[in-house]
Amino acid sequence: MKRLTSAQLISSVGDGAYYVSSALYFTLIVGLSPAQVGLGLTVGWAVGSVAGVALGQLADRRGPKGTAVLLALGTAASVTAFLFVGSVYAFVIAACVYACFQCGLGAARQALLAGLIGPAERTTFRARLQAMSNAGIAIGAAFGGIALAIGTREAFLTVFVVDALAFVAAALMLRKVPSVAPVPMRAGEPSVAVLRDRPYALLALLNMIMLLYMPLFSLVLPLWISTRTAAPSWLVSAMLVLNTASVVVFQVRVARGVTGLRGASRYVRYAGLLLFVSCLIFSFSAMGDSAWAAALVLLAGAALQVVGEMAQAAGSWEIGFGLAPDGKQGQYQGLFGAGTAIARMLGPVLLTGLILVGGTVGWVVLGGLFLLAGTLTAPAVRWAERTRPKPGLEVSPPVLA
Repeated sequence: MKRLTSAQLISSVGDGAYYVSSALYFTLIVGLSPAQVGLGLTVGWAVGSVAGVALGQLADRRGPKGTAVLLALGTAASVTAFLFVGSVYAFVIAACVYACFQCGLGAARQALLAGLIGPAERTTFRARLQAMSNAGIAIGAAFGGIALAIGTREAFLTVFVVDALAFVAAALMLRKVPSVAPVPMRAGEPSVAVLRDRPYALLALLNMIMLLYMPLFSLVLPLWISTRTAAPSWLVSAMLVLNTASVVVFQVRVARGVTGLRGASRYVRYAGLLLFVSCLIFSFSAMGDSAWAAALVLLAGAALQVVGEMAQAAGSWEIGFGLAPDGKQGQYQGLFGAGTAIARMLGPVLLTGLILVGGTVGWVVLGGLFLLAGTLTAPAVRWAERTRPKPGLEVSPPVLA
């Protein structure tokens, strides 16, 4: 499955360049205010999180390979549309289209993976994709950083063109991946069964809570370090490098330890504990006036955080794939993957208010959310297992009213 891995790497390079430079492009070049950019992204990811389920269901019915190719091309087109944004209304529309294609593409690629890789190897292979994704984002971020250093309109536009071309290249690569047969809908079953599968919906919610760690390195910790600690501001880059390099090197090794749903639940529980402790350590960095002491505390917290992140990722992949019925991986992965979009949407607002205003108490509350979500995952998985059909029975997957 080298082509599937290559497609992930290529598209992630484009993502990395976009993530680093897009906010400044929209504010400095287009002329939008930070509040308008935040509004557009919030609305966009909200719409995308809903569209991802519908587009995942389309991948089930029409085949995940062809759907993924079309959605990758649609993502390229939506990135190109950003070049012509000149008002807040146009930006909101473009952001919605971009987020819909991105969320749908994620669901279709997951369904394609599930159709091509056996259940025993899915989590490990997904870990390889995650490692490639982090490597690609790092490469793209370096390219985006060059555009930031130049600071001209042409430099920013080059980033968007490269991002669009990356998704075109990813679509061409996906075309060479083996096809997975579409699964027709059975008579009498709901078109989007996942929305009525309450145990799986609960697990998607718990996964979304765990994913609130996502804005930490991009937004919360830089602001925390600059306003609440004596640590040097460049430490943010060091922590980000530590996080990215750790995932690239160790994510596959961590994922190999996940065997079955019980092991996955245990990993998520450990992740909740590790993220809780890391939040406590981050809170300690505001105590004292020593820059070196604050830096060491922050690096210790970052090390624990990335271990928790990798454990949570490995466990959640096994749960997300293992409890999704055959023939419905697209829509189920669309719902499970919506946690990423929602974390991107709510995380910045929620965490900046919680941490920068609440201080130590805010860190404790955030860590408590991680601990609670990790602890509740195991009983939620057991509930979901009880509602699945028994092996060998030719019945439709359960749909709970």
